[in-house]
Amino acid sequence: MLESLTEIGTKLQINWLLVNAGLQFTSWGLFSLLLAEILRDSYHALCHKVIWLGKWHNKHHMVYRRDLSIVSLKAYQESQLYHDILESSLLVVVLTAISLITQQMGLWLGVAYACAFLFGASLRYFQGTIDTDYNHLPGPLQTSPSVWWVNRSYHWRHHFDDVNAYYSGVFSLVDKILGTGLSLKGKTIAITGASGALGQALTTELLKHNAKVVALTTNPDKLPTDNRFKIITWELGNEAALKASLEKVDILIINHGVNVYNSRTPQAINSSYEVNTFSVLRLMDTFLTTVTGPQAKATKEIWVNTSEAEVSPALSPLYELSKRTLGNLVTLKRLDDECIIRKLILGPFKSQLNPYGVMSAQQVARGILFLARRDFRNIIVTINPLTYLLFPVKEVSSWLYYRIFSKTIKS
Repeated sequence: MLESLTEIGTKLQINWLLVNAGLQFTSWGLFSLLLAEILRDSYHALCHKVIWLGKWHNKHHMVYRRDLSIVSLKAYQESQLYHDILESSLLVVVLTAISLITQQMGLWLGVAYACAFLFGASLRYFQGTIDTDYNHLPGPLQTSPSVWWVNRSYHWRHHFDDVNAYYSGVFSLVDKILGTGLSLKGKTIAITGASGALGQALTTELLKHNAKVVALTTNPDKLPTDNRFKIITWELGNEAALKASLEKVDILIINHGVNVYNSRTPQAINSSYEVNTFSVLRLMDTFLTTVTGPQAKATKEIWVNTSEAEVSPALSPLYELSKRTLGNLVTLKRLDDECIIRKLILGPFKSQLNPYGVMSAQQVARGILFLARRDFRNIIVTINPLTYLLFPVKEVSSWLYYRIFSKTIKS
């Protein structure tokens, strides 16, 4: 009996050792894949910073036309030799050296991963098999740039939006770390509520990033006329009149709003929903009609200030109700993937709507752009820690519910 118990105990101990070994291998394996991507994307970024590396890498950029079709098969194969094969070979060598030094078996998974890239690049060089180069397939862009995984639209921006951004090849972590997940340089960015505290702060910060700002305002007299940005006056209820102007806009930031505080009169209800909800939806729909052309999905974006009131009290019931309605409708419209739509979930800052805000508009504007350049789709800037916990739960649950129980007319 004692011998049997001893045998069982020994077997259990061996099993636990196997489980531990498996977990260790898996952990190191996942780490090696992440390390491979970081090394590869970091090398890519260096190619745009170091002149002598850029000479090799530029052969890759010279191959493609704007629709990602290639200039010639010979030039394409040459780019595979001087860029893809060279990059993959260096990755294999570095990861092999790390694996040998650390003597962790799981790290060899990263070596195999790098070898797969080298194998694919070799096939493209020797056989000219363009169809295996998934991020460079020619043709119109059908989807918006993805969040965590690099798709064609995301990588297209590296070639034709800003070559000094969008460095990631498979997993966009490096771009999120470097702040190169969205380039604002040269972008035409329109802002509603431009005469307000946040509108003016955003305008100042965007100009620092070399963006072209278009101030959309119902109060042009409150804006300076120093020729740093263009001013367009618009009227509530006549959002469709802005279509011609929005055709030339890359990013539309919808930032206007009204706060009736403790009022609950019929007029206050109508005003809150008309300004905070329905005018925003009309602007979004007008802008979405301009998302046309083979590359529009890669360049056009909407940012909507839905406010922290989506999940937290704002001591103003109608402000909360109208903003929550807006937030839910924006989540619903995101399902159609017509273009990138970002939410700005902002805590209390000093402005005409909230003279008691604890943050400054400048702080909030800098926070928005810091996260936007790292391609955050839900941009939370607040001092309330609960918002960082409550909003993701609310957003994911709403997204899932709407995805299951609603459909677009196209489907």
